[in-house]
Order: sequence, then structure tokens, then C-alpha cells
Amino acid sequence: MNFFSQTWHWSISGILIGLIMLTLNYFGKVFGMSSNLRSLCSMTGVGKRVSFFDWDWKSQRWNLVVVLGAMFGGFFATNYLNDDSNVNLNPITVTKLEGLGIDAPNSKLLPDTIFGIDALNSPKMVLILLIGGLLIGFGSRYAGGCTSGHAISGLSNFQMQSLKAVIGFFIGGLIMAHFVFPLIF
Repeated sequence: MNFFSQTWHWSISGILIGLIMLTLNYFGKVFGMSSNLRSLCSMTGVGKRVSFFDWDWKSQRWNLVVVLGAMFGGFFATNYLNDDSNVNLNPITVTKLEGLGIDAPNSKLLPDTIFGIDALNSPKMVLILLIGGLLIGFGSRYAGGCTSGHAISGLSNFQMQSLKAVIGFFIGGLIMAHFVFPLIF
């Protein structure tokens, strides 16, 4: 069981992702998590009012199973394979975050200052989370997919659009981390 609960080397994950992408390509499938929101909305019948959601969601049922698997896998890993020592941030990063008033994750994936239940008591944090969620939703729709979809699926299919999107994601992330994030906090 220790094998599963410890952090794996990046090459193992890379090989597994590569094998999954080859399998999907072989069967003519295109992977993307953000496209599942379109499928879920189409299932409700909203396609009768909004043409964007008027499409055959049944052809994407396999992708909905991937979402369920990711949810189950995340729950299982968090509750049964969790190793509290696997979050090891650079001490310089921890010092910079503390300077912004953000606590160290302390063996958690996300700091409580931003993502803890107490953050919902702060109107500023609620506004930041709402605006961030809207920007992520709009951005993934505008870019034709989310960061994972473009970086994993799009690049493995040699799509120029995905290369441009991934470059944009990196530039946007650098601008956010170095300039915008310190202004917000």
C-alpha cells in the first residue's frame, strides 16, 4: 500500500498519460474535462433554448464516465491513500506566501486562508473565488478547452491551437503569480 500512497516519479505519470492518449487516439476519441460541462448542460434539455448545447451528448457518455472516475479516484486517494508528508513546498515560496498573509498548506494541497471554510466568511475571498471561477469558465470556453485538455490532449494530437493556448496559459500564469496575485493579497 505504501507504493500507492507515496508520490510517484513524474515519468510514471507521463508514461501512463501517454498510453491513455494513444488508446483514445486509436479509438478516435478526444479527451477533455471542460467539454463535459457542455454534455451535462445538454442532458438537461437546455439545448432547446441555447443552440450551443443542442448536440448529441450521448456520443460523449464515455467522457462522463471519465469524470465519475476522476471524482471517485480523487475521493479514494484523499481518504485512503493520503500521505500527509507529500506536500513539500520550497521554503522561499512558503515565506513569500506568509508575507502575503497566506498560511503554509501544512500537508494539505490548498491553503485554508483561500480555500478553507472560514474563507467564506470574508466577502473579499468570496468575490475572489467567484470572479476566478467565472474567468476560468469563460477562459476555457473561449480557448476551446481547459489547460489539461490543451496541454495533454491537444498537444498529443499536434494541434497548433493547443500549442498557442498552452503558451498563453503559461504567460498568463506567470503574470498572475508575479504581478496580479501580490496585488490581490
